[in-house]
Amino acid sequence: MIKEQFYFSGLLFVFFALVSANASAQSGSVEHQPRHERTIEEIKVEAIHRAEVGQYPLIGLDPNDVKEAFESIHTGDKDEWAAAFMRVADRYFNAAKMLEKTDPQKANATYIRAWRLYSFGRWPIPASPGKQRSYEKALEAFLDHAKFYDPPLEIVHIPFEGKEIIGYLRLPKDAEGPVPLVIAVNGLDSRKEDLTESFSAILPFGVGYLAVDGPGTGQNPIKVSPTSDRMLSRVIDYVQSRPEVDKNRLAMHGVSWGAYWATKMAIVERARLRGCSAQSPPIDRFFQKDFLMNSLLGNREYLFDQVPALMNILEGVNSLDEMAAYLPKMSLVQQGLLGKPMAPMLVIAGVLDTQVPIEDEFLLLSKGDVPKDAWINPQGGHLGRQVGVWPDPVIFKRVIIPWLVQTLRPAS
Repeated sequence: MIKEQFYFSGLLFVFFALVSANASAQSGSVEHQPRHERTIEEIKVEAIHRAEVGQYPLIGLDPNDVKEAFESIHTGDKDEWAAAFMRVADRYFNAAKMLEKTDPQKANATYIRAWRLYSFGRWPIPASPGKQRSYEKALEAFLDHAKFYDPPLEIVHIPFEGKEIIGYLRLPKDAEGPVPLVIAVNGLDSRKEDLTESFSAILPFGVGYLAVDGPGTGQNPIKVSPTSDRMLSRVIDYVQSRPEVDKNRLAMHGVSWGAYWATKMAIVERARLRGCSAQSPPIDRFFQKDFLMNSLLGNREYLFDQVPALMNILEGVNSLDEMAAYLPKMSLVQQGLLGKPMAPMLVIAGVLDTQVPIEDEFLLLSKGDVPKDAWINPQGGHLGRQVGVWPDPVIFKRVIIPWLVQTLRPAS
C-alpha cells in the first residue's frame, strides 16, 4: 500500500512538471534585480504569519510565543533577537524541569516547545555570542526532550581528523538481527536535531537512522569545500562498523544543502549506498554567480540572511566576491562527477523554487546510469513544499519515508 501510494503521487507530479520544464528553464535565464533583505518589521510580520500557517522555519512554534518574543525586538541586532527568544524559551525550559517527576508527558512537550524557541533564537546561524548561546540552549533542551524517546537516542562520537563527528543514532525497538539504516543530513539552517525528530517516523518500519550535521553547520568539525564529502564517507565507515546495522542496507537522505551531499554520495559512495533521497539538491546553476546575485541575494522565499548564512558555511570565504568565485568549485558538473554511475535516487523538488533552480533537478534526472524516481511539485517551492497542500511533514511521511523503506527492504 505504501509503495502504490508513493508511485501514484510521484508519477502524477512528474508528469505535470515535465510539461512545464522548458518554460521553467527559459524563465531561469532571465536577469532580475537583486531584492533587498526584509526589514526587522517585515521579518516580524512574515515570521508570525509562517508560525500561524505552519511554514518553515517556524513549523511547530506557537504564534503567541513568537509574538511575545518580538515584543522585545526593535532592531536587527542579532543578540537582541537571541535574547528575546531565549527569554520566552527559558520559561518553558524551567517549567519542564519542574514537571519531569510529576508529569513526564507534559514535561516532554514543554521541552519541545523550549527547544524550538531556542533554535529559532539562533536562526539561521549562530552568528553572534547571543545566538551561539541560544544554539547551546537548543541542544540542551533537545537532549532533555530526547531522554523520553523510546527506543532511546544514542549520542555517537566518531573520530575524524583529530576532531569528532557528533551524531544521533536510533535503532528500531526489539529488532532481530542487523537493521537497515538511513544517514540523514540537514540543510543550511536546519540541524541534526530537526532530522532526529522527523525520522522517528521511520522506526516502526524496522529502519534505524543516524542524523549528523552537514559540513559547515551545527557541530560539524569542517566547513564546506570540494572535498568535504570525506566526512560523510567516515560516517559510512562508522555505521558499517556497528554490529546492529546491516552494512549492505544503507541509504542517505539530505535536505537542500544536505541534498547536495546526498547526491554527491550517490556517486562517490554508490557501492556502499542502496539509495539516496534528495530534497532540492543544488547541482550546477545554483553555484553560478548570476544565480547568487539575482536569486539568492534578498531572497524572499527565505525568511532573511540567506547569503550571509551560506557564506558562513564555506571554507575560507569572507566576502561576496570571494563567495562568487568559490561557489562554482562546488558544482557537480565542474567536479566532473555528474554523469558517472550512481546509486538509485529519489529527487524531490518544486518548480517554483527560488532557492535552488529547478533546472538543476532536471539536469540531475537526465544524468547517470540508472533510472531515478522523482516527485516534482509544479506548484511547490523549495523542497517541493506548498503551504496548506504539501507541507514539509506531509511530504516527509507520504513520499520520503515510503521510498526509503522500499529501497532498504531485503533483497529478493
